[in-house]
Amino acid sequence: MRAIVQRVQWARVSVDGAVVGHCGPGLMVLVAAHRDDTPADIATVAKRVANLRIFNDAEGRMNLALADLPPTEEPEILAISNFTLYGDTTQRRPSFVLSAPYQPGERAFGEFVEALRGHGRTVSTGVFGADMKVELLNDGPVTVIVDQVSENNQS
Repeated sequence: MRAIVQRVQWARVSVDGAVVGHCGPGLMVLVAAHRDDTPADIATVAKRVANLRIFNDAEGRMNLALADLPPTEEPEILAISNFTLYGDTTQRRPSFVLSAPYQPGERAFGEFVEALRGHGRTVSTGVFGADMKVELLNDGPVTVIVDQVSENNQS
C-alpha cells in the first residue's frame, strides 16, 4: 500500500459538482492498494499515517501527531483512493499493473479507512472509483510518502 500524505489547512473532494468529503486542519491522504497487499500491509500504513509527527510544536518543530492537536469539529483526515500512485512511468504511457484491481482495491481502501478510525482518527473520504475533483490548501507544504512493501509485493 502506498499513501501520499499532505498536511493541509483544509481539503475537500467533489464528485459531479457536489462535495462528498472534507477535512479541516489535518491530513489529506491519497491512497493506492498494491495488487499483492495483505491486511498487515494495510494496517501498517494506517498506523504510520495516524501517528505521523508532522505538525509543529510550540518551538516550530515537526514533533506532533494528530492526536496531540486540539480537537476540532471537522474531520482530521480526508482519504482519497488513487490507483495511479502505482503507475509505472518507465514508458511514455503509464502502466498500472501493480495497482490492485477494482474490487480488491475498494476492499483495501475500506480497510485502510477503518484502520485509521480504529486509531481514533475522524476520517472523511472520497468515492472509490469516481472521477473526483480535489481542492486543498497545503500547510508548509509538508508532503510525505508512506509505503509498505511486504515480501509478496516487492515489485
